[in-house]
Amino acid sequence: MVVTYWPKHFTWDAYKSLFTTTVDFLAAMKNSFIVAGCTTVVSLLVSTMAAYAFSRFKFPGRKILMTLFLCNNMFPTVLLLIPLYSIMRKMGLLYTPGALILAYTTFTIPFSVWMLNGFLNDLPLSLEEAALVDGCGRFTAFFKIILPILNPSLIATGVYIFMTSWNEYTFAVMFTNTASRTIPVALKSLIGQLGVQWDLLTAGGIVTIIPVCIMFFFAQKRLVEGMTAGAVKG
Repeated sequence: MVVTYWPKHFTWDAYKSLFTTTVDFLAAMKNSFIVAGCTTVVSLLVSTMAAYAFSRFKFPGRKILMTLFLCNNMFPTVLLLIPLYSIMRKMGLLYTPGALILAYTTFTIPFSVWMLNGFLNDLPLSLEEAALVDGCGRFTAFFKIILPILNPSLIATGVYIFMTSWNEYTFAVMFTNTASRTIPVALKSLIGQLGVQWDLLTAGGIVTIIPVCIMFFFAQKRLVEGMTAGAVKG
């Protein structure tokens, strides 16, 4: 038996079939972009404000809340399925992209707060104090001084949120239907009881990682800066 590592003839038939004769893969990609993009924006907005509050203000229960945020990631997401399913049904969000966006923020925001809080703690308070002395308010100092410096860290956190939302399967298979399913669920539908459509499955996998590769290509410099921020102290 001869093992062949490289194909003798290249063909695009699997990609053509993926977008024409099988599941509505384009709709699944659109849903994934909507869910991952909205989750990234909402999680970054909330976690940035929360991390700034935890880093700059001292208030009762601060350490307890940070500990609860950390404990949130200690439990499997499957434990949240039943309560979240009940909440989505009562809110009328079931089988819509909004259900996934709300579900994903339950575990992306706590971890993002921890990531951004560490970056903010490494920024010297003298930067804000100098801005306040010059007449800036708290919000102006944050948007004009802190936010530009925090940009690499925001990109690193945003990449984490996007990747988590893009690849998540458990919530996606429970909270979506045929019209609202995302890429992981669409790929799973190619695995049937009578066999696996390997050509379409591998083609779908390649198409799925292309947006992620493009994102890493353009954000790699900022990503490395953000992930190593605060690693070395002078």
